Amino acid sequence: MIAEGEPRWLTADQQRVWRAYLLGAARLTEALDADLRQFDVDLPEYEILVTLSEAPERQLRMSELATAVHQSRSRLTHTISRMERDKLVERVGCPTDRRGVWATLTETGMDRLRTAAPCHVAAVRQLFVDAVDPQDYAALGRAFEAVINATEPG
Repeated sequence: MIAEGEPRWLTADQQRVWRAYLLGAARLTEALDADLRQFDVDLPEYEILVTLSEAPERQLRMSELATAVHQSRSRLTHTISRMERDKLVERVGCPTDRRGVWATLTETGMDRLRTAAPCHVAAVRQLFVDAVDPQDYAALGRAFEAVINATEPG
């Protein structure tokens, strides 16, 4: 996106909300990530574990997983390599496409997820769900659905 002409500067109120969003999102991510470290997993790894646990046969092609967890393919490859060393996932070749690689959730990975999930959900509830007024929570959902739609590729 390239802006043409004069910029449409944010109003003071818009700037305040924008900065509150940036700081709040950063603090929430940091807190959730720190909380998950007690389980030897970080927030991006946890998201991978959840995504694979919900997939058929607990596996996805690496390209599909990268899209699902919104990571570049190279970043995902590094993350999966770390997770593979910890026996949380394994990579297997796709039987129908020699170039394709599947990431598969191992039983160790599933156990880690089962152990971390109750604590993570409690933290999400405390720091986000319960911290926000129910009407504001619904508005946040609508707002970020609009952001997702506005940023859809193509």
